[in-house]
This record gives sequence, C-alpha cells and structure tokens, in this order.
Amino acid sequence: MRLDAIPLWDGTEFRGPVDLTWEPDRITGVTPVAAARHADLCVLPGLVDTHVHLVGHAGAGQPPDFATWPLTTTRDEQVLHGAAHAQRAMRHGVTTLRDLAGDEAQIALRRVFDAGVLPGPRIQVHGVVGMTAGHNDLFVPPAFPIRKPTADGPDECRKLVRTWARAGMDGIKLTTSGGVLSIGDKNVWRNYTRDEIRAVVDEAHALGMLVASHAHSEDGIRVAVEEGVDSIEHGTLMSRDLAETLAARRTPVAPTLLINEAIAQGRVPVTAEAMAKAAELVATRDVLLAQAAALGVRFVLGTDANGHHVQFGDQLAEVVHMTRILGMDAESALRAATSDAADSIGVPVGRLAPGLGADLVVLRGRPWERIEDLATENIVAVVSRGRVVAGRLP
Repeated sequence: MRLDAIPLWDGTEFRGPVDLTWEPDRITGVTPVAAARHADLCVLPGLVDTHVHLVGHAGAGQPPDFATWPLTTTRDEQVLHGAAHAQRAMRHGVTTLRDLAGDEAQIALRRVFDAGVLPGPRIQVHGVVGMTAGHNDLFVPPAFPIRKPTADGPDECRKLVRTWARAGMDGIKLTTSGGVLSIGDKNVWRNYTRDEIRAVVDEAHALGMLVASHAHSEDGIRVAVEEGVDSIEHGTLMSRDLAETLAARRTPVAPTLLINEAIAQGRVPVTAEAMAKAAELVATRDVLLAQAAALGVRFVLGTDANGHHVQFGDQLAEVVHMTRILGMDAESALRAATSDAADSIGVPVGRLAPGLGADLVVLRGRPWERIEDLATENIVAVVSRGRVVAGRLP
C-alpha cells in the first residue's frame, strides 16, 4: 500500500511531500519527494482518544435515559453498541481508544479487533477501582441490586487491582473526587484516603499497569499527583501550584472540554443535578485550564465520549476546541491528539515513521496551520491497522 507525493504531517511537524508506504499494519517507508501530486490534501496519523466509554447507546435519534439504559439492556446487546461506537470512531479518523471504565465486554472487543475478526481500532481497557458511595458506585441507583465492583480499605483496593490484572486489563482508573453524572454525588467529595490511593498506585505499577485518576476537585487532583498516578482525567479545578507540578512532571491531563459544556448548558439529556454540577465546574474551568496550558501542562486528547453526551466522531471537534479554551496553537493541539496522546498511554502509533503502526488519515487542508481544517467533512480516507476503513485513497 502506498501514497505518492502527498504532504505529510508526521505527528510532530510538517515534513513536506513524501512517498508513504506500508504493509499490513507497519509503515515501511517515508521518502521525501520534490513536489506534491495532491497539493490540496495531506496525511497525518490517526487520532488517539485517551478517555472514552465504549459501552453506551449507539442507536440513531434521541438516546434513551443514560442512567437506566445499562440496567435495562442485556450485556450481549451492550457489547454490540460498543463495537458500533468503536467502528464509528475509527471511520472518523480516531484509530486508538482507551476505555476508562471497562470490564470483560471491552476486553472482548479489544481481542476481537486485534484478531481481525471484526475491523476496529486499537483499544486499551482500564478497570475502575472506586469506593462504596464513590463516583463510580453512584451511577447505579441505591435500590438496584446489581452493582459494579467496589473496594474499601488498602487490602481490598489491592485485591481489585489484582482482579482486573487477571481479567486482562491494560491499566487502572482510580477515582479521587466526586463527579458530574454520578447520582447524588458532589464534585468536592473525597474519594479514598491517601493510604488507599497509595495502595492502588503501588499495586498497579507492580503489575505493569498505568493508573489514570478521575479528579475534578483541587484536593482530588493534589492527592492523585502526590501519590504518583500516571494521568489526570478532567483536572478541572487545577490550581496554579498543581499546574506547575504537573508541568514539571510531564503528567498528561485529559481535559474533556465538550462534555462538561454540553451538560452544563443542557444541550444533551441530563438531570438538573448533573447540569448544576457541570455549570459550577465550567464557570471557573476556562481560566484555570488556560493558565495550566500557559504553564506547560501536558494536555492530551480525552473526550469522555459515551454516545449519550459526546458522540464517537466528535473527537476532531474536541481538538479544535482545545485551541479555543486552552490557548494551544494548531500544531500543539494536533500533537496532543496524536504523538503525545499515544506516548501517554504507551502505544506505538501517533506518528508516521517506519516501523510504527499503519494508522493514518488523508484530509483536505492544512490542520497544523488552520486547526478548523480538522473536520469530519474534510476526511478523504482513513487507514486503520494498514487497511482502508473509510473513503478511498487518492
């Protein structure tokens, strides 16, 4: 497979026109040439979304109630919705996804896609370690008997980490603050003691797994950072000193901008409680996160896409929005969605260079100069794992 004389943005910078060649799922050559055949087009790496939730309603029209859909839909059916979401993301140029609340369903999708049984993007799966009455526990109404696993106390936390490792998880998601969509929750609620957080991080790292920490509040971010988590999810109320620490450590932060705005403004079906919580966060978020970006915090693409509040395929719009809210320039935002996002979760993609995975997007325009060119309507073709999965190569 090859693209001849096409302008290349390789995941870090513009390289001019090249001949790009690959064989199944491995880039074999990037050779500079004198002039472009396709001057109006470009090729760039497939995007990497470091924070999604694949199992959510994928049907057309008004989505059903977010809280009750998982309780009234069989697990078999939910898995099919997850496959549809993953394939939709892939067709829109997002060729790697990290699910941050996974279980056996997402692991099954990962294995099926890796084996080529179905076409699909690369997937990483993190299992959640959360406390009783914590953010992850409060998505299920109190009277409902079937609940997600919880862990209380350092020993239980270690055991749940080990359980997820045995199940085949790539990493752990830890909750260190309350959240927005969880029922009866508060953003400022502490989730876990320092000893419990330390146990989770220690056990996960001992088993070779990264730890991503859900944290909206300043206290939740602080304890997660101090105990050595590998990424911060949301990071909404990040103080200046925390931003300086995160920047110095190069800890990736996924800001999930669009979903919080959509909930705060009531543009998606949510409860009044969730709308109020999101509005309170968004009221102060923009100044804090722009300050963090100016201080050098390593922001990466993470959307919290779930099919209810952010759609799979909205990732390109999230990258554009990062330039508006965080003040990033176009090229920095593209790196945050490709090479830097890939590096943050340890996958050999996000760049177009010999030996790396063959995930790429052919696009009209120059998004490293004009970020608005990064739009789904400008996609000409998508290659995932070396195969054309959307459009046609020029």
